[in-house]
Amino acid sequence: MAAASEISSALRNDAEEWVGTRPGEHCLIHIGAEATGGAFSLVEIVSDPGDTGTPLHVHSNEDEHFVILEGTARVAYGDRLFDAAPGMALTLVRGVPHAWRNASATAPLRMLVTCTPGGVEEVFRIIARGGEIDLPGLGARFGVQVLGPMPAG
Repeated sequence: MAAASEISSALRNDAEEWVGTRPGEHCLIHIGAEATGGAFSLVEIVSDPGDTGTPLHVHSNEDEHFVILEGTARVAYGDRLFDAAPGMALTLVRGVPHAWRNASATAPLRMLVTCTPGGVEEVFRIIARGGEIDLPGLGARFGVQVLGPMPAG
């Protein structure tokens, strides 16, 4: 049986660096799908105070599991709108429209997001490289459909 240190070393992303994915949001891919045989990925996201958040979207391929580490996330999930406080864990299942944003105008939001299966984190890498990005094409490639802005509230 492998020791825990061997497993964590095998999964660790040796090229870890924070990347900007949109104004007001940065992420760090701790574990990419390539390290887990596609089983999952683990991304840390920091959203600046006042960030308008992700647009309302739906995943067709993966579920997202969030753990709120710091700050409060305002989450739209299906027809619900609620706040997720530090320490809260939630699962957003594929096929259900959702969005989130930082609920605070003064404090950052920090959370860990595990996607099962992994792979969609590659979108962050592509966006961070910059240049002309075909967002609808990128969404089609990764099974993510943008539906509109984050719901008000």
